[in-house]
Amino acid sequence: MPRTTRHTGLTAPEVLAARQVHGWNELPTVTQAGPLRVLLRQFSDFLVLILCVAAAVAITLGQTMDALTIGLVLFLNAGLGFVQEWKAETALASLRKMLSPQAMVLRDGREQLIPAKEIVPGDILILAPGGKIAADCTVIHASNLAVDESVLTGESVPVAKDETNPNACLFAGTSVMAGRAEARVSATGTITEFGKIALLTGSVGPKTTNLQNKLGLLARQLGTAAIVVAGGVTSLGLFFGRDLTEMLMTGLSLAVAMVPEGLPAVVTITLALGATAMVRQNALVRRLQAVETLGAASVICTDKTGTLTENKMTATQIWTLDRRYDVTGTGYDPTGQIESGGALCLAADDPVLTALLQVGLYCSHARLHRDGDDWQMVGEPTEGALVTLGHKGQIAPPQPSDVLAEIPFSSARKRMSVLYQSGKDTDVLTKGAPEHVLEICTQIMTDDGIRALTNKDQNSVLQAYDDLAKQGLRVIALARRPAPNQQISEDSLIFLGLVGLIDPPRAEVRAAIAQARGAGIRVVMITGDSPITATAIAQQLALKVTQRLTGSDLDRLDDAALRDVLQDNVLFARTKPEQKMRIVSALQTQGQIVAMTGDGVNDAPALKQADIGVAMGIRGTDVARDAADLVLLDDNFATIVRAIAEGRRQFANVQKFVRYLLSSNAGEVIALVVNIAVGGPLVFLATQILWMNLVTDGVTAVALGLEKSEPDQMKHRPRGKDTAILGLSGVVTIIMLGTYTGLSSLWIFFHMIDQGVELARTTAFTAMVVFEKASVFAFRSLRLSCWKIGWFSNPFLLLALIVTLGAQVLAVYWSPLQSLLHTVPIGVDEWVWIGGFALPIIVGPELYKAMRSRVQRA
Repeated sequence: MPRTTRHTGLTAPEVLAARQVHGWNELPTVTQAGPLRVLLRQFSDFLVLILCVAAAVAITLGQTMDALTIGLVLFLNAGLGFVQEWKAETALASLRKMLSPQAMVLRDGREQLIPAKEIVPGDILILAPGGKIAADCTVIHASNLAVDESVLTGESVPVAKDETNPNACLFAGTSVMAGRAEARVSATGTITEFGKIALLTGSVGPKTTNLQNKLGLLARQLGTAAIVVAGGVTSLGLFFGRDLTEMLMTGLSLAVAMVPEGLPAVVTITLALGATAMVRQNALVRRLQAVETLGAASVICTDKTGTLTENKMTATQIWTLDRRYDVTGTGYDPTGQIESGGALCLAADDPVLTALLQVGLYCSHARLHRDGDDWQMVGEPTEGALVTLGHKGQIAPPQPSDVLAEIPFSSARKRMSVLYQSGKDTDVLTKGAPEHVLEICTQIMTDDGIRALTNKDQNSVLQAYDDLAKQGLRVIALARRPAPNQQISEDSLIFLGLVGLIDPPRAEVRAAIAQARGAGIRVVMITGDSPITATAIAQQLALKVTQRLTGSDLDRLDDAALRDVLQDNVLFARTKPEQKMRIVSALQTQGQIVAMTGDGVNDAPALKQADIGVAMGIRGTDVARDAADLVLLDDNFATIVRAIAEGRRQFANVQKFVRYLLSSNAGEVIALVVNIAVGGPLVFLATQILWMNLVTDGVTAVALGLEKSEPDQMKHRPRGKDTAILGLSGVVTIIMLGTYTGLSSLWIFFHMIDQGVELARTTAFTAMVVFEKASVFAFRSLRLSCWKIGWFSNPFLLLALIVTLGAQVLAVYWSPLQSLLHTVPIGVDEWVWIGGFALPIIVGPELYKAMRSRVQRA
C-alpha cells in the first residue's frame, strides 16, 4: 500500500502504481445471460427435445404439414419463455444502472469526486452523511461519525466510529448516517468484506426448481414409454407382415399420441401469465418456475432488518419519574401522538415532557422534510426518531443559529451535548446512553419541580432502563441544565427521562406471518441483530420462539445437533453469512423446501443456497438481487405470502392440465392400441392426433391453467417435496377416463365402418375431441364439484370450449381443413351418438365428488 499523508493523499503516479498491483475497485460482474443463451435455455426440456425428434421423423417420412405444426408449437413455447425471462434479466440490469457510485477522495492535496471503481488502497476517502463507503478503510479522523452496517451485519442500529477505538474500521457497501470523517483505504474489490461475501455467493452452484425436477421426470417417463410402445407396436406389425411405411406412420401416431405435445407450451404460458400477475403485485420473477417453487415452500427463513421491519428507528415509549408514555405511529411521519394511560398528552400541559422533547429535537443533526405524501429524514436514524418524536409533541422546530456550541458524540463518552439558546435563555442539552448521562446528573425534574437526584431515583432510572432494554428497545437518556454564562460543560445536569426506540415491524407483516402459519409454513428469523431485539420483534409479530441461538452458539453445534434444534421454534441472532447458508442447507437435508428472504449482501449466499431466494428490490443490494429468484419491487414481506398463494394455484393448475392432457392422450393411445390389436384401418391419423393434442387440447389446457385459487388452498399444509404431479389418484383417473373415451370412440368407429372408413374415422375423431372437451370439467378442481366453484367462474375456459369446438366443426365441414385432416361431413345421427357418449363424462365425476364430499362431512 502506498504511504500517504493526511494532508495530500496519493499522487497520480502512486495511483497508477497501486492500480497495477490491486486492479479496479469492483467485484466480478455476474455474467448476464445473453439473448441467445436465454433462447437456447427454452429447448433444454426433455419434452421439447422429443418434439424436435418427432418433427425430424415427420420430415423424413414426408409429412411436411405435421412437421410444420410441431415446429409452430416449439416456436410458441420458446418465444413465450424467452420474452418473460429476458424481461426479468433486463429489469435487473436497469436496477443496476440506477446506481452510479462515486466517492470523494483526497489526491494531490485536493478533494476530487471520482468513480468508486477508481479507488485504490492508500487513497484517503472524505466521508459525509448520506454517502456510501466505497472500500474497506481505517478512520484517520472522525467527528460524530455513525455508520449503518446493516447490509453486512443485519444490525439495525448505526455504529459509532472514531480513530481512538479499535472499532475504527469501515467497510465497503455500508453508509454514513451522521458525522464526517477521513479514512485511509485498506482493501478494494474482492478483498473487501463485501467482496468476500460476493465470492461466497458465487460458490453456490446452479439449482433447479422443484417443478423442473417433477416435469423432467414426467417427460423422461412419457418419452421412454412412447419410444418403447411405438417401437414395440411397429416391430410387431412388421413381424406380421404389415407395410413398412404404414407401420412407421402408425408408430409415429402412437408416439405423438402418448406425448402431450402441448404440455411445454401450456406450462410456459401458464407460468408466464402467473409471472405477469405477480409483477402487478410488485414481485419480479427472474425464472418462470420460481413462483411455483415458492408455493411449495414449507419454511421461510427471513432476515429481520428491512424485511420484517421498516428499517426506520421509531420512538415507542417515554419514561419519566412520574409516568410512562406510549407513542403512536411508525417511521418518520410526525403525525402520531403521545399518550399516557390511553389519554392524549400535550407537551404544553406537561413541563417535564416538554423539556425532554426539546432536548431530543434540538440536540440533533437530523432533520425532517416532506417529499410529496412521504416524510423523509436526513441524518442518523436514532436522532431522526427523536426529532420525529419532538414533532409529534408539537415542539417548535429549532433554528440552526440557536445552537451555539457542541460536544460531539464519542464512543468513550457515549453522549452528545449542545449549547442551545432560545430567546434570552441558554441551556446545555444532553442525550446519550442512560448510564453515561446519569453519571453527570445531580438533579431530576418531576411534576413538582426540580429537586436533588437521590439514590432511590437513580435506582428507579436504572430499573426503567432495564425494563425497556428487555423489550428490545434502544434506550436514550435526556438531560439539561441552564447555562447563564453561555459555557458548555457536561456536569450538574438535570435528569429528564428515557426514550425507548426500535426499528418497528412493518404493519402488514403480522397478518402475513399468521396467514403463513395457517398454511402450515414455518417462519424462521435469521438476523445479524442482537437476540434481545430480535426476540422483541418476534413477539410483536406473534412469531412463536421457544429457543434462540447466536452465531457463537451455532458454531458449537455439529450438523446433527443443528438439525435437532431446527425441529423447535428457534430464532437465530448475530449470525454470519456462512452460518445462514448452513441453516438453510440443514433445513434442506430434512426434506424442507426453503425460501430465504433478505436485502443485504450478508443475505446473498443464503438466498442462492435456498430453493428460492427472495430479495428486496428497493433496499436490496445488487449482490442480493443477482442471487435471488424473486425480487420484491415493494420490499413488502406480505407480497411473499401472496406469491406463495399464487405458487400453490400454479402447481394445482399444472396438476389439473397435466392430468387433463394425459387422460386425453390415454384415450387416443387405448383406441389406437386396441385398433391395431383387432386389425382394420387406423382409427386416427397422425395429423388428426396432432390436431387434438396441439390445437384443441392445448387451448383448453391453457384456459384450465387460468383457474382461480380454490377457497381453502391456503388452509392446507405445503405439499411434500416428493409430491408427484400425477400421483396414484391421477393415474387412476387417467386410466378410467382414457379407457372410457378410447373404447367409446373405437366403438363408434367400428359401428360406422360399413358406411365408409372416412366417415367412421371422422366421427370417431370428432367424438374424441368432444369427449376431451367434456372431460375438462372433471379437472377444474381435483376435490370440489363445479357446483361448488361455479360452472361459469372461469370465462376463459368457456371461451376456449367455444373456440375449440368451433374449430372442430370447421375441421369437419370446411374444405381446406378437410383436406389437411382427411375428414368428411357428418350428419345429425352421428352428432347424437357423440352427445350420448359424452354426457357420462360430465355427470360421472360430479356425482363422485359430491358423494365424497358428503362422506367427508359425515
